[in-house]
Amino acid sequence: HEPLDGGLIINIAPGKEAYPGLNVLPADGVWDLSKYGHIAMKITNTSKTATAFNLRVDNAGDWKKAPWNTEGTWLKAGQTKTIKVIFGYQYGKKPGFKLNPAKVANLLLFTKKTGKPLSFKIESLVANGPAGEKPKVKPGSIRIKPIDGYILGGKVKLDPKQIVVSSKAKGLTAQPVEHNGQQKIAITADGGKAGTSKVTYKPAKGRWDLRKACEIKLQITNTGDTPITPGVRITSDKHHSPRTEYAAAPVQPGQSTEVVALFEAAVSWRGLTEPITKLHHKGQKGTGTKFASDKADAVQILIKHQGKASARVDAIMVTATPVIVPDWVGKRPPVDGDWTMTFQDEFDADTIDTKRWNVHTANYWDKRSHFTRDNVIMGDGKVRLRMEKKTGRHNDKPDGKVTDYAVGYLDTYGKWVQRYGYFEARMKLSTAPGLWPAFWMMPDRGVDAGPQWKRADTWRGGMEFDIMEHLTRWGPYRYNVAMHWDGYGKKHKSTGSQCIYIQPDKDGYITTGLLWTPGSLIFYCNGKEVARLENARVSTVESYVIFYHMTGGWDNSRVDDKTLPDDYLIDYIRVWQRADLASEVDGYQGDAKPTE
Repeated sequence: HEPLDGGLIINIAPGKEAYPGLNVLPADGVWDLSKYGHIAMKITNTSKTATAFNLRVDNAGDWKKAPWNTEGTWLKAGQTKTIKVIFGYQYGKKPGFKLNPAKVANLLLFTKKTGKPLSFKIESLVANGPAGEKPKVKPGSIRIKPIDGYILGGKVKLDPKQIVVSSKAKGLTAQPVEHNGQQKIAITADGGKAGTSKVTYKPAKGRWDLRKACEIKLQITNTGDTPITPGVRITSDKHHSPRTEYAAAPVQPGQSTEVVALFEAAVSWRGLTEPITKLHHKGQKGTGTKFASDKADAVQILIKHQGKASARVDAIMVTATPVIVPDWVGKRPPVDGDWTMTFQDEFDADTIDTKRWNVHTANYWDKRSHFTRDNVIMGDGKVRLRMEKKTGRHNDKPDGKVTDYAVGYLDTYGKWVQRYGYFEARMKLSTAPGLWPAFWMMPDRGVDAGPQWKRADTWRGGMEFDIMEHLTRWGPYRYNVAMHWDGYGKKHKSTGSQCIYIQPDKDGYITTGLLWTPGSLIFYCNGKEVARLENARVSTVESYVIFYHMTGGWDNSRVDDKTLPDDYLIDYIRVWQRADLASEVDGYQGDAKPTE
């Protein structure tokens, strides 16, 4: 743990190695750093290229099971920084693997694949800090959860600093008041002109965590002598807001009302109609939303009034009111036409129908779970894809890879495909941390197309459709819709939105659908359009259906074994085809033998 004498210079030649670097090993097989709280590496980028540098601190064990903590930084040419790994924390000092500092077996210093020569100098490598050290808490990382659904009112204690009056307002005041044993906000607008007064209410610290909600409710009373029309708006990152809602009619003096604003976008997401050239295009401006319910930073209270006005904000609540699903859902596609149901599974049999479904395939995704038919569980007219902590062999094969997580899987690859149509499934999502349930589709050109990587590639008119892709860290009312094409390498392109907010039905289910026609993809949830792409690049290749339940994902939390097992429930899948779109590529394939 002493500073290096003069430093250590590492040169890296261009090459194909994904993470070039070096290991620093203890002479006696292990370092006992139990007296310390972290390891710090001071590093200088001595090359002419800016790049990322990383420090990983390892305990012994299979590296694929991640028995390590790691941190990294980006250095410009000639820049010097210190990378600090606090034991038990990683990836931005977030809680990670509970590393044992008494048994540090290796330090890995690495960068990323390079096409240019790289060099860096390790100025020092030091163990320091008190045992049991914890990262300093950044104010912005604090999350405050509602109390019984309240962020104002109820048992919530109000700090006057949480109330901010618009700096442009004249004669506008807002302050805490107590009413019926609860803390409220009293607003007075003394201005003589008609207009809209705005008062912003912020968390006492950090941000609000509203992941268990999909709407905000403002309860307000007109305490003045003139009518007012109140409204409400919620934001994250100061300006990302899904919508602004106002009361349906003016509130008369002495009367109270409730204004509800959903987290879902005021205008559903739309992709570009012209050619898309970016890796991840966010869609048309003014559509969709980037609001993140796990980091809500303000509620804006809006009051339209004529002249003087006053009001009392009685409560601000966050809830998840069940939606009334339109009658057509589950019975027909959302648009008129000569439609015929072409694929249907109500999952009311005792076992899964293997003439329709595969329960085994390669695990291209988390690579830590094994697919097993034991975790495709039928009952009560539903199929459950169960994720659990259970050691077993992948695909139930005697020589299959052994992993510690067992899960169910379903797809129709090699058994059933369709080009165009309406694809709908009713589901209840898992909730345990770190899980990744999805309903999606991939191309399948058939056995004559060659091996799987050709049959199912997203080139040559093919496309991946993510109809519903959920990360449990987001909470139960948000998911991702996306389209990917032109492979997954340098020419990979995609578009979509990961902020699709929804209301569940009365039983806690969501029913998602994709209407796929030439040049058009329209996505639905519980009978409401949530996204669309109208573009000449829309897939023209027949595709198969996938239901999976992985761990991980690009914006997820760590898996918590104590919350497992957890199920992804599928009530039904129903598919329709329009008569004028039907073709010989549609339907069941060959003799429907099990396919990997």
